[in-house]
Formats: sequence, C-alpha cells, structure tokens
Amino acid sequence: MTGAPGSTAGSTRRFTFSKTRLESLPIPETGRVYHYDDKTPGLAMCVTATGAKTFYLYRKVNRRPVRVRIGPFPGLTVDQARTLAASLNVSIAAGHDPQEAKQARRREATFGELFKHWLEIHAKPYLKTWDEWEKICKRYLGEWGNRRLSTIKKVDVQALHARLGEKCGHYAANRTLSLVKMVFNKADGIGWEGANPAHGVRRFPEESRDRFLAPEELPRFFQSLIAEPSPLLQGFFLLCLLTGARRGNVQRMRWEDIDFTGTRWRIPETKSGQVVVVPLVPLAVETLRKLQELGDGSEWVFPAVRHGKRGLPFLVDPMPAWRRLCKRAGLENLRIHDLR
Repeated sequence: MTGAPGSTAGSTRRFTFSKTRLESLPIPETGRVYHYDDKTPGLAMCVTATGAKTFYLYRKVNRRPVRVRIGPFPGLTVDQARTLAASLNVSIAAGHDPQEAKQARRREATFGELFKHWLEIHAKPYLKTWDEWEKICKRYLGEWGNRRLSTIKKVDVQALHARLGEKCGHYAANRTLSLVKMVFNKADGIGWEGANPAHGVRRFPEESRDRFLAPEELPRFFQSLIAEPSPLLQGFFLLCLLTGARRGNVQRMRWEDIDFTGTRWRIPETKSGQVVVVPLVPLAVETLRKLQELGDGSEWVFPAVRHGKRGLPFLVDPMPAWRRLCKRAGLENLRIHDLR
C-alpha cells in the first residue's frame, strides 16, 4: 500500500495543513497516500486514487498502531479536523482506545433487536395485547429497526411523537410513545445502560370518547352486518355489541367458557387480571349456536382464518372487515370498542 502510516515512501509527506495545500495535493495513480500535519500530532490526510481526501488520526495505543477516521475534506475544515484530532489525543492520553469504542458501537444492539427481546421476554408471556403493540411497532417504528440504541435521542422521540400527532392523531402518537418507553425500560436485559430517550416526553391530551351507535344508525349497522360475507366476522361484531366485552376478549373466546345452560360466558382473564362472567342475551346464545354449527371442532369460537398467521390460532385482525362494514353503513369515526 503506497504511503501507508509509518511508511518511509517518498509519497508520504509532512507539512502544515491549509486548505490551499490540501486542495493542491496530487492524486496517486493507485492505492492511497498519507500526508501529516506539522501542527497537530497524528493528524493525517489520506488521498486515494479516486480523488477522495479524508482526515485521519494515526497514533499508537497500547503499543499498537491505531488509525481513526475523522471525516472527509473539504466537508471538514482544517481547523475542525485539528479540534477533533486534539480531542481524540486527549481521550487516548486518558487511556481510552478509540478502536475499542468503535467496535463497541458495532456490537451495540439495534432498536429492532431490543423490540424483539421485549416482545418475547416481557410482552408475550404477560400482555394479552402484545399483538397490538407489535402492530404499532411495525406501523410507526419500522424506520428505527436498524438504528443503534445510542443514536436514538430524546429529540428523536419528540420529533416522532409530534409528527405522529399531526398525521395520525394524538391517540396513535401517545401509544407509540408508551411503546418506546416500555421497550427502553427493559434495555438493560441486553446490556444497554443508556438513558431512556422517551422519559420526559410529554403526552398529548386525549379527549374521552363518547361515540356509540345512535338509534338512527342501528338499522344501517345491522343491514351492513347482514351483508358481511363471512359468518365468522358477522358473529364476531354482533357478539361485541351484545356482550359489551373488549374486542381482545371476544377474539380469544373459547367454547369451554360458554355455559349454554346458564346462558353466560366466563372470561378467565381480563385486562384487569380479574375473572369476569358475562350474561348472554337470547340473541347472543342464538349467534353462538350458529357459530358452533359452522365450526370445525376448534376450541376457539373465532378460529384463525389463515392458520399459523403470527402463530395465533384465533381471529387476529378483524379491522379490514370492520372498515368495510362501516363504509357500507356510512358510519364515520366508529371503532369496534365503541360497540361496548
């Protein structure tokens, strides 16, 4: 390699760096050439056969040569490069190895790796709504998947929160903020010791919803429900309305929890961790009977339409059908949750 650090080749030179001198440096025919600054110990300029010029710091650390890239010229001025080189020299004198720090950054986990750790270790075993958090991550945090944890700062979280608040609404922004905070709270499990960048980011105020199906909307809702081609989804939305239960509980409804004799549904575990018994009105019992006749022997009242999707055996995502239902009925701003 022509002009490598420590080489005595004539192409390696030492002089006082200036913009004019660096701009006039000749381009080698092959390889690269290093030039050294007389003013700042270890500051070097690497010139390659492609014409690229880059500042480096070349020093010996623990008796071995270390080359640290500082930045490209002329993007960095000579004064800026000298300042950065001087800072690195101070760090080296204090016993820090810049190469070890660089390797540590390469070994540092990404946000995607941290989320996977949180999902498998802290969410799936304990949170019934883990699949909802996974959807939020994919929808709003996908661009952070390959980012190293140390690159995600509080200002990044604030910017994301503000952008989502404007484009997707306060509810989506606040849920995403909560997810980032929860995930970073468990980062010590993969060796990350930095601060949680979501701490101190203020949530948007949320207005409590009082949306429900008005009497004049009920005929359109039922007419659209009858038009739903899937008997499974038709029964799902109807039972959400007739039981007043949470969507997640209805999705996970099992036949073993239905008492047709006592006309009641036992929910073994709710969001609050309590066992809840829901009385079943005649229409709910009739709907369940029809679903039982249509069933294929599954333990779930609403088995997965596509078996194996994310490994869940029950209905995972009723939202496409819900949007179609609302569109047919001309219902705006209505959520499945509002059926309660």
